[in-house]
Amino acid sequence: MDPILSIRGIGKTYASGHVALKSVDLDIHRGEIFALLGPNGAGKTTLISIICGIVNASRGSVLADGFDIVGEFRQARSRIGLVPQELSTDAFETVWATVRLSRGLFGKPRDDAHLEKVLRSLSLWDKKDSKIMALSGGMKRRVLIAKALAHEPRILFLDEPTAGVDVELRRDMWNLVRGLRDQGVTIILTTHYIEEAEEMADRIGVINHGELVVVEDKHVLMRKLGKKQLALQLQQPLAAIPAELAALPLELSEDGLTLTYTFDVQGERTGIATLLRKLADHGIDFRDLHSSESSLEEIFVNLVSGRGKGGQA
Repeated sequence: MDPILSIRGIGKTYASGHVALKSVDLDIHRGEIFALLGPNGAGKTTLISIICGIVNASRGSVLADGFDIVGEFRQARSRIGLVPQELSTDAFETVWATVRLSRGLFGKPRDDAHLEKVLRSLSLWDKKDSKIMALSGGMKRRVLIAKALAHEPRILFLDEPTAGVDVELRRDMWNLVRGLRDQGVTIILTTHYIEEAEEMADRIGVINHGELVVVEDKHVLMRKLGKKQLALQLQQPLAAIPAELAALPLELSEDGLTLTYTFDVQGERTGIATLLRKLADHGIDFRDLHSSESSLEEIFVNLVSGRGKGGQA
């Protein structure tokens, strides 16, 4: 399948000498939700700004739906919608005037039926004659999405789309994004809410210090870089882990009542049977046990701190 977005060797060095992006290679598949994660200053916004024509790259190339973002700027940009993190709209304009203007800026012919469909999908139709200044923060963010969708883009960038909105509205936004994906729109999402990426994304890229650390299918990433743990609640506290068990990946809680065993999620054998047998041999009884898996947040923290490794796809 041809990628809808093809990024090759993109780098950005500012006049000050600061290197924001080193050499980014990335393909985004048609119809996927791709989450781009990274700490502040990692290069997420710079990369998006380059793709959307807001910032010029120092080197490299980008094709949007087959069009070069520099040599074929108009065709490329018409394929892209951007929902910025900042709430930047004309406060004195109405919702309807705002989305109509946005469509016109891309040279699209008037299509009130499409704009009505967009506003209804965002629960904004009853606010179409309201001025932006009269809307709540959540509604203003929906207007930004409506503006980005007004010219019918095939690629939609959402830069921190749920920043500063309540949990209920965040869930509504997730449903909206899934609906857009179902309509064939490719979504690239940046977020500080790791659970947002875990909930929505098909693939995940992690960027740090201007470099892509990993690009992988979400479930493959969690399987490759995650870990499973088995926590055993002991009948009697242990003063220390017996020397004969020291080679096993075991941790003892401070109160001596919980043994935690970490095992490889990709290994053919977990080693649990061996562990339980050795515990029995040493007369260590447990009253309860439960297993847990790494969250995406733990994997992310490990990657950006340099403790995880992955490959691009």
